[in-house]
Amino acid sequence: MSTEKIRQEEFKVKGEDVVAKIKELLHEGNIRRIIIKNEDGRSIIEIPLTVGVVGAMIAPVWAAIGAIAALVAKLTIVVEKLE
Repeated sequence: MSTEKIRQEEFKVKGEDVVAKIKELLHEGNIRRIIIKNEDGRSIIEIPLTVGVVGAMIAPVWAAIGAIAALVAKLTIVVEKLE
């Protein structure tokens, strides 16, 4: 049985600020998953982050996030963190 506690945080951002905000959050560490939702609260993309996900593996994810951000004016970023 795991004793890990997972906490969720939500950030409302403009589409153009999504990539910068996600990079900022990743530098804080302890993130297990990122969910990007549209204005209606529906999930657009869910990104599970594991210890092994680095470098070139995440490049296609950045491209997808950038494309989504260009199409949507307001987004909510939900971050699941380990405590």
